[in-house]
Amino acid sequence: MNDTPLDYLMISGALLLSQVSGSSLGGSDCCYMVVFQYGSIVLFNVRDHEIDGYLKIVERHASGLLPEMRKDEYEVREKPTLDTWMEGGLDYIMLQYLNTDGIRTIGSVLGQSIALDYYVRQVDGMVGEFTDINREMEKTGTFTMERKKLFQLVGKANSNLADVILKLGLFERSDIAWKDAKYAQIWEYLRDEFELTQRFASLDFKLKFVEHNIRFLQEILQNRKSDFLEWLIIILIGAEILISVYDIAHKSAITSL
Repeated sequence: MNDTPLDYLMISGALLLSQVSGSSLGGSDCCYMVVFQYGSIVLFNVRDHEIDGYLKIVERHASGLLPEMRKDEYEVREKPTLDTWMEGGLDYIMLQYLNTDGIRTIGSVLGQSIALDYYVRQVDGMVGEFTDINREMEKTGTFTMERKKLFQLVGKANSNLADVILKLGLFERSDIAWKDAKYAQIWEYLRDEFELTQRFASLDFKLKFVEHNIRFLQEILQNRKSDFLEWLIIILIGAEILISVYDIAHKSAITSL
């Protein structure tokens, strides 16, 4: 591990891989931890009572913490007598053997999965906000959101999409998977297992809903501003007319004297 700070520490995204009883990683009881720059942590063969110790190690190198903890579990089994290189099952994957390349390949997909879950929840929160605004507009015919709040939602939506595409590298195959067909098979299987493509499509659809609402509300705010400026101009013109009338009347009164 280097001293480069993580963008944030997704302790809420610590994803634990447990093994079936009697199995071990690479024929040993070694523990492994994979930490990703975007914040996910994947722990292999780590017992529950040891988890906090590993997370504290990462915490020293992190720039921040998420307020809530999220955790997922997945099982990896080793079976040297397996007829094929790998075999998938319900919530587990079975391999002939598991080495560091396998750990990196599995960890990359699982790290993306738990991080994607975090971003989906962020976007779900924004969808909920706009749903409440639309219901308010349905009842009252107007809404009360301030321009600053709307711009904050614009920034949040854009940053979430950019993080998913750029930081997670969701559509970039790992180097190991490119070089070795065996690990490409693991990579593709796990991406299907965790439905990364479908979940991103759902996230993208929700972001489009948010984007549509943002444009709609921006237009309303812009129209409000235009209406305000129009009324301000009318008031100023009216004031100028009144001043002119008063000035004419005042001069006429002086002349008559």
